[in-house]
Amino acid sequence: MKQLAAFILLCALCLPAAGERIVVGSKTFTESYLLAEIMSQLLEASGYEVERKYGFGGTLVCYQALVNGEIDVYPEYTGTISETILHLDPNPSPAEVDAALSAIGLQTLTPIGFNNTYAIAAGPELATRLGLQKISDLGAHPQLRLGFSHEFRDRDDGWPGLAGAYGLNMPTRGIEHGLAYRAIADGSIDITDAYSTDGDIARYQLVLLDDDRQFFPRYDALALARRALPSVALTQLERLAGQIDDAKMRQLNSSVVVEKKDIAVVARTFLATSGLVENRTGAIADNAWRRLLRNIVRHLQLTVIALLLACLVGVPVAILIHRSTLASGGVLYVAGLLQTIPSIALLALMIPLFGVGVFPAIIALFLYSLLPILRNTTTALKSIDPVLRRVATGMGLTTTQQVKHVIFPLAMPNVLAGIRTAAIISIGTATLAAFIGAGGLGEPIVTGLALNDTNLILQGAIPAALLALGTEILFELIERRLIPAHLR
Repeated sequence: MKQLAAFILLCALCLPAAGERIVVGSKTFTESYLLAEIMSQLLEASGYEVERKYGFGGTLVCYQALVNGEIDVYPEYTGTISETILHLDPNPSPAEVDAALSAIGLQTLTPIGFNNTYAIAAGPELATRLGLQKISDLGAHPQLRLGFSHEFRDRDDGWPGLAGAYGLNMPTRGIEHGLAYRAIADGSIDITDAYSTDGDIARYQLVLLDDDRQFFPRYDALALARRALPSVALTQLERLAGQIDDAKMRQLNSSVVVEKKDIAVVARTFLATSGLVENRTGAIADNAWRRLLRNIVRHLQLTVIALLLACLVGVPVAILIHRSTLASGGVLYVAGLLQTIPSIALLALMIPLFGVGVFPAIIALFLYSLLPILRNTTTALKSIDPVLRRVATGMGLTTTQQVKHVIFPLAMPNVLAGIRTAAIISIGTATLAAFIGAGGLGEPIVTGLALNDTNLILQGAIPAALLALGTEILFELIERRLIPAHLR
């Protein structure tokens, strides 16, 4: 219980300090990042302190963060709310949607002005060669390679429903949405799902197939917010109502994905030219270096807390069980099973239990760190020469004294090796924590994947690799300090 209390205290220390702030979230595609940044800057212009938690890995993750109070508002779409979140009948009335959201403490604001509906896209050469104009034309070409975003493949208003409505029975593969258009251009896939306001549509000259059976509902963009949001903040966000039409949204998206402009700059320019905020020419406060420092600090918080907890639990447990073959075998088996769960799956399993954000990410990293620490410590303790144990007993040392002065010092090289392995695993796995809103160096990687921006990906990947390298050097120094040369 003391260890659990210490864990909760450490987690609390890594969370942002409480205060008057609004937390804005987003999903992992260009338009969601851009709309979230527009909302953030609009709120900041009215004097609010805004915390950005961008890049949640999918609709349900972002929605769960909103319900749990991890975020206060994020950009969403009417069709997604009714079909995927609330599971209402097709084309529900606004009153039905409002009543369902009110029951869970949420509300929608007035639509922003554009309809970003789903579309099915094909490359220009393929569409011309096969005469593809409508979605129903796909049925005559079962050889086509379909690559859809992971969420679209599973949503009722995505491929399962579309395939049923059009009588399509073709295999599909999952691909990150931000990479799908390049995959079409490279010839890796033939067909993918698109958002009608994507800036990449014009860039790759994609052909959008006509939804001739009117399957897709409207996806009017709006802010989905907690009802506890201050009324002044809601009034400020309502100023976005009707401000962006389809053409304007395509232009804004294109500025990011084609012209490679910074999202914050594009958002600020739009707000200024629309007269929603005062035109400012100074540098944006949240610059790249500040974001990098924030991400490194959060990454270290996640890994260090998880590693410390794994040491506090793993080492004492190993000491207690190492003499029992049955106990040590059972504990190591359970820890091994946890290690076989894919990291992204383990993070997903944390959501219904602990929500999203830092806390579940630390729990997942802690579970991954346990096995190498437990295994190395248990193996090291079991490998101590029995003669040395008998000598220690003959000297009159108690069991505790034996462990402290003889057994554990001899096992220290292997114990440190296990902790080192756990630290490296934790640093790498922590990059995936960005998918559940925990931040860290995975945040620029996730954003870079969404925007197809290699520079952003490297802003997360290179520091993470350097952290791993630095950890190796640190443990090398610790070993030289704590372990005699003949035992290293």
